[in-house]
Amino acid sequence: MAADTEKLKFSEKLGYGLGDTASNFFFQVFNIFLLYYYTDIFGIPAAAVGTMFLVTKIVDAISDPVMGLIADRTETRWGKFRPYILWAAIPYAVLGYAMFAGPELSSTGKLVYAYVTYTLMMLAYTAINVPYSALMGVISPSSIERTKVASYRFMCAFAAAWLIGTFVSPLKNILGGDNEALGFKLTMAIFAVASVALFWVCFATTKERVRPLQSDSDIRGDFRALLSNGPWVTLFAAAIFTLMNVAVRNGTIMYYFKYYVGDDGTPIFLIFDKTAVFMSLGLFAMVTGTALASTLCKYFEKRTLLITLTVLNAISMALFYFTPPDQYWLMVAINCVGTLIIGPTPALVWAMYTDTADYGEWKTGRRITGLTFSSLQFAQKLGLAVGAGLAGIILGWFGFVANEVQSPQSLAGIRFLFSLMPAGLAVAGAVAIVFYKIDAKTIQRFERDLIDSRGPS
Repeated sequence: MAADTEKLKFSEKLGYGLGDTASNFFFQVFNIFLLYYYTDIFGIPAAAVGTMFLVTKIVDAISDPVMGLIADRTETRWGKFRPYILWAAIPYAVLGYAMFAGPELSSTGKLVYAYVTYTLMMLAYTAINVPYSALMGVISPSSIERTKVASYRFMCAFAAAWLIGTFVSPLKNILGGDNEALGFKLTMAIFAVASVALFWVCFATTKERVRPLQSDSDIRGDFRALLSNGPWVTLFAAAIFTLMNVAVRNGTIMYYFKYYVGDDGTPIFLIFDKTAVFMSLGLFAMVTGTALASTLCKYFEKRTLLITLTVLNAISMALFYFTPPDQYWLMVAINCVGTLIIGPTPALVWAMYTDTADYGEWKTGRRITGLTFSSLQFAQKLGLAVGAGLAGIILGWFGFVANEVQSPQSLAGIRFLFSLMPAGLAVAGAVAIVFYKIDAKTIQRFERDLIDSRGPS
């Protein structure tokens, strides 16, 4: 493989992006609906669910870096990372469906079932998404091209998020009728089939173009190289805060609208209730923002842009604490502005991840793309787990009881979790990014040096 710096075809950028559409058919359901499903439908106490989210991260602490190391050492005719997109798609889909199968069990049995299926699903997620994410680091040696790929990726990801936010609630009601558990089960079966098809499209349309310099299997050397990468350390910390913010806010949106706003599921537009309309319009604004990422990067440094957009979004989230429950359309407007602002940031972050992989190779001579992405993905999953875990635990502290009229104290806790807490976590993530030191001049320098050192095969 040569260090091909040509522009990538539209079909390859779109094909890669569709892989994240597949991921988000489950990922967004987990973010938005899983805590609610476990407490209000499957019947597990909120604090127990929160504890489960935290405890199961022990597995991820081992599996994520191990998967990165395995992927870095994989050699097939399809490359290092693409084969896993092909092989792991079916287990991923089956386990994602199993989480919402909702068997009739005792209270203890339900908790055990949740632990087992959630843990296995996170292992399947690791097996497919660590290589998928790392693929972006070798799809092109050009930072500009990778930023474009990241934009396609997150346009596709947020398109899936829009579908989830818009259609899961009405779809589960249509498919399940009064049986909400059946509705979730059938909805997830549809998403499972779609995710397999899209992952296979991603595999078929992409190519790996960057080859590693080293050929040894020194695992200690890989970890030393990783920990000496200052920009990676910065992004690791930022990822934890950012995904805690995402998990806390998305995990409490159903509670916020059901118990604070008073959304009883009555449609306000066609088949869509207040919650669905709120999420749909917000996610549509986010897709629009994502489409602007490449353009904005022409005029601003990624670091400066990321910090600015994150702080502005934090302000928009904090405003929800002060918004009365009867001001629904004001909530929609604030949310659309906030999501439009934050839309470009995932593409920026993942483009920065690929830059840190190149930076580490430039500094140490070791190409550890899989380990770099797996460790950052672990940071994201840790942030999601801690955020979702804290959301469940804090709901319990404030006296939340599922499917009951909430006390003023419980409502205050829901408002805090939906607004002030995620806003504070977003600011913490922005502060971490202040210490990220890769600028445009550094990128130009290491891109040139790495292309010269790799050369054609």
